[in-house]
Amino acid sequence: MKSDLIRCSWANTDNELMRNYHDNEWGRPCHDDQKLFELLSLEIMQAGLSWQTVLNKRSAFKDAFVDFDYLKVQSLEPQLPQLLANAQIIRNKRKILAIIANAKVIASMASQGTTFNHYLWSFVNQTPIQHHYRSHEEIPSTTEVAKQISKQMKLAGFKFTGPVVIYSFMQAAGLVNDHETGCFLYQKIAHDAG
Repeated sequence: MKSDLIRCSWANTDNELMRNYHDNEWGRPCHDDQKLFELLSLEIMQAGLSWQTVLNKRSAFKDAFVDFDYLKVQSLEPQLPQLLANAQIIRNKRKILAIIANAKVIASMASQGTTFNHYLWSFVNQTPIQHHYRSHEEIPSTTEVAKQISKQMKLAGFKFTGPVVIYSFMQAAGLVNDHETGCFLYQKIAHDAG
């Protein structure tokens, strides 16, 4: 059931998964490599689909992609036929291969002493970008910063990381605060980042 909290318009829903995701994860600065890899992977899976579809399948994704442990995911290519046969997840070969490829890039970075967290947050000088959007309609699908990050990630070997996917990922991982200004979380996240 809905509470009296004022949320971002996209989270005003009867879907409890969507509300919980908004209230407890979306837009909160994330610095955990495994969690960041999960959020990136989910955004890749979401491309062209609804976020609700992805959230409804999230636990199945976690099972299929060994809890998004990138050290394990990088070795999943031999299991591609099983993944493509798994009706519980989104069976898109290009997206699945991109997630495996991205795990390899993150694992390679780690072996060279660079965390995925440090790599990502260096693009925003370790500080979330604070936006001031009043409504969901004002929020762009991508930005110049997202385009730059996308370009650099592609050069680093990441797959399926176009500017729109990257901007959604930045929103999810809290690299930008795109909570609507009237949302109960907007000031809290802006204050915590300050």
